[in-house]
Amino acid sequence: MQKIILLKSKLFIVTPPFTQLNTPYPATAYIKGFLNTKNIESVQADLGIDVILELFSKKGLIDLFEVSGFRFESLNQDISDNSKRIFALQDEYIKTIDAVIQFLQGKNPTLALQICQEDFLPEASRFAQLEELDWAFGTMGTQDKAKHLATLYLEDISDFIVECVDENFGFSRYAERLGRSANSFDELYQALQQKPTYIDSILISILKEKIEIIKPTFFLISVPFPGNLYSSFRCAQWIKQNHPEIKISMGGGFPNTELRSLSDARVFEFFDFITLDDGEVPIEKLIFNLENPNANSYKRTFLLEDGKVVYKNNSLKHDYKQAQVGTPDYSDLSLDKYISVIEIVNPMHRMWSDGRWNKLTMAHGCYWGKCTFCDISLDYIKVYEPVAANLLCDRMEDMMQQTGQNGFHFVDEAAPPALMRALALEILRRKLAVTWWTNIRFEKSFSKDLCLLLKASGCIAVSGGLEVASDRLLKLIDKGVTVEQVAKVTRNFTEAGIMVHAYLMYGYPTQTVQETIDSLEMVRQLFEAGILQSGFWHQFAMTAHSPVGLYPEKFGVTKITEAIGTFANNDIDYTDATGINHDKFSFGLKKSLFNFMHGICFDYELQDWFDFKIPKTKIDPYFIFNALEDTNDFNTKPNAKVVWLGGKPSVEYFTKSKKGQTWEMMTFTFHDKKESFNIQTNKNEGEWLIDILKKIAISNGKNYTFQEIKADFETQLDDFELFWYSKPINTLREFGLLIL
Repeated sequence: MQKIILLKSKLFIVTPPFTQLNTPYPATAYIKGFLNTKNIESVQADLGIDVILELFSKKGLIDLFEVSGFRFESLNQDISDNSKRIFALQDEYIKTIDAVIQFLQGKNPTLALQICQEDFLPEASRFAQLEELDWAFGTMGTQDKAKHLATLYLEDISDFIVECVDENFGFSRYAERLGRSANSFDELYQALQQKPTYIDSILISILKEKIEIIKPTFFLISVPFPGNLYSSFRCAQWIKQNHPEIKISMGGGFPNTELRSLSDARVFEFFDFITLDDGEVPIEKLIFNLENPNANSYKRTFLLEDGKVVYKNNSLKHDYKQAQVGTPDYSDLSLDKYISVIEIVNPMHRMWSDGRWNKLTMAHGCYWGKCTFCDISLDYIKVYEPVAANLLCDRMEDMMQQTGQNGFHFVDEAAPPALMRALALEILRRKLAVTWWTNIRFEKSFSKDLCLLLKASGCIAVSGGLEVASDRLLKLIDKGVTVEQVAKVTRNFTEAGIMVHAYLMYGYPTQTVQETIDSLEMVRQLFEAGILQSGFWHQFAMTAHSPVGLYPEKFGVTKITEAIGTFANNDIDYTDATGINHDKFSFGLKKSLFNFMHGICFDYELQDWFDFKIPKTKIDPYFIFNALEDTNDFNTKPNAKVVWLGGKPSVEYFTKSKKGQTWEMMTFTFHDKKESFNIQTNKNEGEWLIDILKKIAISNGKNYTFQEIKADFETQLDDFELFWYSKPINTLREFGLLIL
């Protein structure tokens, strides 16, 4: 194996504007964690939060209003009344902005009282939503209401920026239009020839300062989304013009999915390299090549040779196992500067944008890897490799110590149930106080007891794809679930106290109008039953690396063109054999869902959500209710694990008499976090129970199976089934005796 000899390389890894306001996108932290294992010096930065904090500050707004003033003088008649109002109130915005940002950073909580008085913040058009505020936030506290009002205030300023200063601005994306379906590089290239925008100038001034301090030899840009693409090119452009000695490479989610057939040489006026898929080995090889110019050994890397784009993958080095890539490292990122916002009242979207989360991955890729709309041909989905639970917990403890935060978002494609179980057990054994959530498949492995275990370990929410709530289409999607199964799983999570968010889809190939309406009825029933708390409708998009994109004829769709662009190639325009315009369903689906999430309007006719004629649903009005009719299952699998989450009981012996006969009994008193409870057994069964509860206690490292417990019982006593399904054990089952 070649050893890297580092003479001068210093890496600067950045996420360009914009992703999230509340937490750093994790790609740079993952790469820095890996570089640490190789003793490679690196510094990371989230340029997005840096630009936002520069823009949304007292000095930033003074400059902003000064710049926009010139536009007002020349185009006054074309400016909306809303922007004129904000411009007129500029002194109020300048006065309040620093205090509001500090509040959203969690540094000034008492400001919430003043914000909620509704005479502190200047208000423009975003505050027109306020009629619904008391309804949406009626059961929430002052802090949440104030966060939402402060978010509306920031969005008003954002609207002003878009209209009067920079039309491409957005809090979580910038110039996204230029990155979406950009088969040709022409439009983006043309935009980069223009004078930098006002937002560009802020970005460049921050970048210039960091480059002068860090003095890197290698600049890595992670581009996760189309909304980061334009600003990544602006960063690279400035460095090429001002520091041509610095080598520049792009990686991340956008090139991984969009740039796999890149051929436009103009891209390499900005970048020296573009790497695909897992970044560890490609970056390691790039460093080696920079230190050893004659090496010419690359891993999944585009570069320019003799004026032409070439793709080199001639290194024989294998990708690292997940156990070898190190713990994500958030140092260099100013975690206390991120701001929590509450944009909308969707509870799952609120988790994405409110609070800071440490990001981790339970498993690389997807253990299912079959869904036909998904990019399952690409390595980030196709190559499945789980991380051992004890290593995951080690990483969690390291990150908690580094960041001071105990919240974790596992960013898996779909977290494997067996690994979730192992992780939960390890968290409980280590007595870690953590909060976590992740993405799952609604598969039958998520039993009532597994959900209770996950809850006990700190799991607060899961999100999963219900997609089109139609069994025919779920089979076509190869989702591996049925609507009835989804209902039972969401019931198990909900009853355990774990919030459930469903990804919903419409417009899938061959989907009929009837199936769209029937899918909406299924969703209505799931919310009415109280087993779904959050959801979001997405319209189907055909991507180049999914089975639908690769084999469209199998799914009744036709590509509009077979031409492969010279720049981005992922989203594909197509025609559906049904000829249905699925766009028209968007408003009605989303409006109905908004109301269902608030527990209202279940009695509305489905027709009421649409302004065009729709067919009546063919779904039985009690379909979900009937699916949830529980039947007691006594067929416990012999290899199921049995775990006791409760504590040690206190025990008292007493004698019971009946018809002249006496026998010894035992009373157990248990204390859980909420209450105390008692059970009674005879002495022999009770003494066995004391012994077995010690063995299966969560603190014990060994897991016992149901078969082992049964065999242990039967060495001393008879009628195990009679005892196991008796009232005392049923009581323990309610308080933490789990079969997994």
